Amino acid sequence: MTAIQDTSGAASGPAAPSKPRADDRLRGAPTPKSPPSLVRRLVVLQAVLSALVMLAGGIALSASFSQQTTVSFDQSLGDDLIPLISGAAVDDQGAVSAGPLTEIRAQNAYSGKYWEMATVDATGRLRSIPDARSRSLMDEVIPAPASGAAQLLKAVGSPMFYDAPGPAGQPLRVAAQAVKLTGVAAPVIFMEAEDRSAMNSNIRTFETETGLSMAVLLAMLIAGVALQVRVGLRPLFALRREVAAVRTGKTDRVAGDYPAELEPLASELNALVAHNQEVVERQRTHVGNLAHALKTPLSVMAAEAQARPGPLADVVGRQAEVMREQVDHHLRRARAAARPQGGGERTGLAPVLEELARTLERIFRDKTVVIDWRAADDLYFHGERQDLLELAGNVMENACKWCVARVRVEAAPISTGLLRLVIEDDGPGLAAEDRGEVLQRGARLDETAPGSGLGLSIVDELARAYGGSLSMADSSLGGLKVTLLLPRAEA
Repeated sequence: MTAIQDTSGAASGPAAPSKPRADDRLRGAPTPKSPPSLVRRLVVLQAVLSALVMLAGGIALSASFSQQTTVSFDQSLGDDLIPLISGAAVDDQGAVSAGPLTEIRAQNAYSGKYWEMATVDATGRLRSIPDARSRSLMDEVIPAPASGAAQLLKAVGSPMFYDAPGPAGQPLRVAAQAVKLTGVAAPVIFMEAEDRSAMNSNIRTFETETGLSMAVLLAMLIAGVALQVRVGLRPLFALRREVAAVRTGKTDRVAGDYPAELEPLASELNALVAHNQEVVERQRTHVGNLAHALKTPLSVMAAEAQARPGPLADVVGRQAEVMREQVDHHLRRARAAARPQGGGERTGLAPVLEELARTLERIFRDKTVVIDWRAADDLYFHGERQDLLELAGNVMENACKWCVARVRVEAAPISTGLLRLVIEDDGPGLAAEDRGEVLQRGARLDETAPGSGLGLSIVDELARAYGGSLSMADSSLGGLKVTLLLPRAEA
């Protein structure tokens, strides 16, 4: 029969179904998505608002500049129209002619500076007056407004400004005014036009520079907001680090100096930590009182049974011992359930393993057992020292009991919140089909071996209470390999 490994540690009970815990990552549960960042939310919100303000401001500035530039351009065109009107002459036959004009640009073909005098025919179209237009127009004419020449006749004496295509395809700005001249029955239309390409270029340049300036300003605003939020929320980040330090056992309270808005929260957190510590201590006291109240009568019963030998005394003694083991088991379960995540405690692996190795080598000196253990000095178990002694001690004692002469123990980190403790021996090992059964409370496949069959059950339940696990496999040494996954505390 294959030898079955188990320790004779304190009593254990049936494995209870574990409840979901905050540290379910130890059991392979999917990691939840990170919550939205408050910093990112504030920066993005300010960036969107700033972008909208900058966009509206840029559009408003560009529109204002374009309007002012156009008004100034129109004013110049209107001023050029006055000499054309004042210089016009009407002869005895009612023919209209232009006065002497000295504008040099108007003399060069398609120069971009044009003037013309026209009348409106019965169809509402402009008809150029012969020899009453600039040489720069050549055979072309200044186009009428899109609304038609009749629009000019509705506002006689007032200039009208509009855009039109020029003779060489240039964009023109036109100033046109209908004037009633003495000796002429119909109003005469005076038109002054100029290439507006330079003005359009100035407007586009202003819009480009304004857009770049707004983009730079927006980037500076976003950077300033990000810096402001980071600096402003720095106390909140410090509070988060202190709470994490309390949770991992580096400190026992939040002790920072915080602004008025966060001081009440820090005080409440300290009060909550103190309350939890008080509850744990109270439960420990109750557990201790219960253990004392139950163990004393059991000890008396066992002593009386031993003092009075006989069949009844043997039954009483055996049952008293079973009851004592059950009390120990359920007290350990209650203690582990009271702090499933280790609270704020942390325990170094190296000192505990060194102590256990030294003690077990003395206990099993008749077998000359050698325990080879390895653990980094900065590796910490996220839990109490007593529980780590219970976890590692039961498995190591079990390995020493069944090994030939050698036990290997290795502790190593797996992630920021998880560590692995592996205990192997060079003994006969354990059949794969029997590994699940030895985790049941009181299971002993080899009745000739000493112990109650509760050790591995205690380890399994305590590991699961911490959100970890216990697994078994064949060891490279030839015996059994027990692997414990346990929560890890920060160094």
